Amino acid sequence: MLVYKFGGTSVGSVINMNHVKDIINTKGKKIVVLSAMSGTTNALVEISGLIKVKEVSQAKHKISQLHHSYKSTVNDLITDKTLRSEVSSYVTSIFDALLDAASQPHSTLLHNTIVANGELLSTFMFSRLLQQEGLKATLLPALEFMRIDRTNEPDNFYIKQNLERLINQSQDSDIYITQGFICLDAEGQITNLQRGGSDYTATIIGAALEVEEVQIWTDIDGFHNNDPRFVNNTTALSHLSYDEAAELAYFGAKILHPQTVMPVRSLDIPLRLKNTMAPNAHGTLITNQIHGEGIKAIAAKDGITAIKIKSVRMLLAHGFLKKVFEVFEKYETSIDMITTSEIAVSLTIDDTTHLESITEELEKFATVEIDDYMSIVCLVGNQIIYHPDTPQLFQVLQDVNVRMIAYGGSNNNISLLVNSSDKLETLQKLQRYVFEGTVVSV
Repeated sequence: MLVYKFGGTSVGSVINMNHVKDIINTKGKKIVVLSAMSGTTNALVEISGLIKVKEVSQAKHKISQLHHSYKSTVNDLITDKTLRSEVSSYVTSIFDALLDAASQPHSTLLHNTIVANGELLSTFMFSRLLQQEGLKATLLPALEFMRIDRTNEPDNFYIKQNLERLINQSQDSDIYITQGFICLDAEGQITNLQRGGSDYTATIIGAALEVEEVQIWTDIDGFHNNDPRFVNNTTALSHLSYDEAAELAYFGAKILHPQTVMPVRSLDIPLRLKNTMAPNAHGTLITNQIHGEGIKAIAAKDGITAIKIKSVRMLLAHGFLKKVFEVFEKYETSIDMITTSEIAVSLTIDDTTHLESITEELEKFATVEIDDYMSIVCLVGNQIIYHPDTPQLFQVLQDVNVRMIAYGGSNNNISLLVNSSDKLETLQKLQRYVFEGTVVSV
């Protein structure tokens, strides 16, 4: 069995949905994980925001606009009269529920319930498209098997038991359609795996069923060696290790959710990234195998805040770092990079939700300086810290104000903290040196 995941762009139009149908119309059983149609989740988040501030009439207007768009999609997608009637009724029921929600008190549960509708809509429509084409397809509701525990980790035993039960109930089917992103929490309430979580859904399912391969289909030919949004002449990487892919995903490569590789890595299940618009392209194959050494790819992560924590009491004192880390643990805020000197610690975070409270706590025993509008530029590749060309990087970037460097914490990663205004120049300079063979003059 294979698992296919298609993102919002891949199912973002009638043409693209039919394209996806052709891709999965192959021999063998498969599970197909779908995101919401592109733009839908953003619209639902906006609707939830309007309900929160009690702009009920505006929320209802947005709901009606979105409903009108879906009516048009259904009419173009489903030609069979019986199936069109069924899909139209389902879509109307979703939007009637949204209209009712517009008048209800806002809560986290209401927000999660509203946002979940994007995946419910796309999967229902697509499952009926497959049935219309004579394919043996069954819709597996993710809310009947996908659950996280009290630590927000996948409840793997629950997922495996219920997923196998649902599949066994429909053994005649060749294709099982389900929703990405959405799930239940430990209390049985609707929640989700956060933005991009459909990738994570796919590998959780793949691990639960121990499938042959998980394929993530999007609108680009796999991981590129640099960010094609900012740098010209990037190329797709044919192979990456799990560690390399995880580093790239975490540090800004938008093609993959950062947690995606975790479920399949220990089981050595291959993860393949493919382009829906160019299905014959090789894409990127991610496995435990290592291919080559040196820098393979560069990624950048924006929205970084740097915090410098300085105290003369740190000099020759034990326990200082423990006090610092306890503050961040208290506010459940992850640290990306960290460097230390004799009297100071500099670190970075990408979640500033509790920054004010964190700063107040730190100022009880140290002085604190905050720098925002920062970016992390990450270079990834097997054993790059030992590669003979790596030291030249610092000469390439001699005109860039590098605020922090993380070098040696991982054999596969070198991270540089720069001002966001310098990110573009940094990416382009590294591209020229690393991948285009430009000689550095010193």
